[in-house]
Amino acid sequence: MSTGVFIAHRLIRERRHGAAFSRPINVIAIIGIALGLAVMIMAVSILTGFKQQIRDKVAGFGAHIQVVNFDANISYETVPVTADMPLISKISSQPGVKTVQVFATKAGIIKTDDNMQGVVLKGIGSDYDWSFFSTNLVEGEVVTVTDTARTDNVLISKKISDMLGLKLGDSFSMFFVQDPPRMRKFTITGIYETSLEEFDQTYLFCDIEHIRRLNGWESNQVSGFEIFINDFTELDMVTDAIRDAIGYRVADDEEQLKVTNIRSRYPQIFDWLDFQDTNVIIILTLMILVAGFNMISGLLILILEKTNMIGILKAMGAENKLIRNIFLYQASWLTVKGLFWGNVIGIGLALLQQETGMISLDPSSYYLKSVPVNIDILHILLLNAGTMAAIIIMLLIPSQLIARITPVKAIRYD
Repeated sequence: MSTGVFIAHRLIRERRHGAAFSRPINVIAIIGIALGLAVMIMAVSILTGFKQQIRDKVAGFGAHIQVVNFDANISYETVPVTADMPLISKISSQPGVKTVQVFATKAGIIKTDDNMQGVVLKGIGSDYDWSFFSTNLVEGEVVTVTDTARTDNVLISKKISDMLGLKLGDSFSMFFVQDPPRMRKFTITGIYETSLEEFDQTYLFCDIEHIRRLNGWESNQVSGFEIFINDFTELDMVTDAIRDAIGYRVADDEEQLKVTNIRSRYPQIFDWLDFQDTNVIIILTLMILVAGFNMISGLLILILEKTNMIGILKAMGAENKLIRNIFLYQASWLTVKGLFWGNVIGIGLALLQQETGMISLDPSSYYLKSVPVNIDILHILLLNAGTMAAIIIMLLIPSQLIARITPVKAIRYD
């Protein structure tokens, strides 16, 4: 153990058992660091949780990546593509791809005795991943689709069911404006609610065979493919890989395919989510500055309280560096205590919110019923390391005061 660490350790023990003047100041500094870190942990956990929840909800309606016909205009009346196995296998084999599923969409109008509402009927196949809607199911069950028999069951949102006065088990007629106009009758087998009002009031889910029959498509034709990936941070990389894999078909008798991802389809939502990062950076900066200034005050009090000791050490030949390290070690110890309690408070509050959802939100404004929390150990470690490093760097400035203290004046200081 070095001399500086030994002396710092003795001073810490003395302060812990004694009634030093600096003790309440140090307690305030520890509380400031603890509260600052707790706020930072909560801010980052809420931001990452919020972004993850919104991202997963948007992806639940259209996956991370879509492959559609290049001629498809920006509407729900699409030009079909052929769902051949070589193409599906080529997409599935790309690194980072989790699942590939077919889909088809068609706009229509639901008419009841009292109301009517324009919606989008989304057809899905037996390969559809229902995990997202299963977790957001309010009543009933998801649609069971098989390759052998067509079903008239549909999954409808709570928003649409409330608007039209429909309930689980009800049947309704849906009209499609085409030449000639067509009508289909469906039965509600399940009701979902995601709180994404724009999506909830738009989509119904049914057997893809209905879309094929309405459009006069072949049994292997679909609107496109939906692709889920394992890691959202690799979205652009996987999108480019799929685009390169399927190539560009330019022959007259070949389909030209277009690859789009969730960011390009919903830029407003993701630009808004990215903007939230700026708010969190401001919060983190302010909290670190507050914690740093608290520790600067504490260090100055420590130096003033031990001015006599500084004079004696200098008279005995101690260098400024040794004395400065003594006080930096003490300040570091106080910082570590503050970080410890900050972790306890921050992680504790995050876990409490995660388990109970005690802080609620207005779904119409925030798309969520409660404040989401995502506890990431790496983020917490980085916050601790960053806070510790920032405070130590800030403490180097007031520690230079030791060099200005002369032995004679310091020993006589009272």
